[in-house]
Amino acid sequence: MKPDFYQKLRNDIREWLQTKTGKSSKWSEYVLLAPDLFHLLAKLALDKDVPANEKAKIAGALAYFISPIDLIPEALFGPIGYLDDVALAAYVINSVMKNCEHSIVTRHWAGEQDVLDLVQQIVDVAADMLGNKIWDKLKKMVS
Repeated sequence: MKPDFYQKLRNDIREWLQTKTGKSSKWSEYVLLAPDLFHLLAKLALDKDVPANEKAKIAGALAYFISPIDLIPEALFGPIGYLDDVALAAYVINSVMKNCEHSIVTRHWAGEQDVLDLVQQIVDVAADMLGNKIWDKLKKMVS
């Protein structure tokens, strides 16, 4: 059976983390969050308590995640190319947390860290991680 997007994402990142590049990247911990953030976005998209305007942003972030065409393409850069996907996911999840009860987000979180702190941490470092130009473009995509 062919792995789904989530499984492929986890496998690609797991393999990359074993490489010299993956082990030495200062952003590895954020790349590693890509599957969990994708999973959270998918769960939030289906949650009846998430308002339609937030679901539209979530749909945009999910489409960006699975699209082969983005600002830092995985096809060219490998798993480090998921950094823009991670940043956009965090930005959208942050918007959901600002406009909904936090419990809506936390009940769907499958990761190990505190999702509220984690999302804020990613948003705080996104400009350094991606550069201001890419970060600003990503935010405009869902605003």
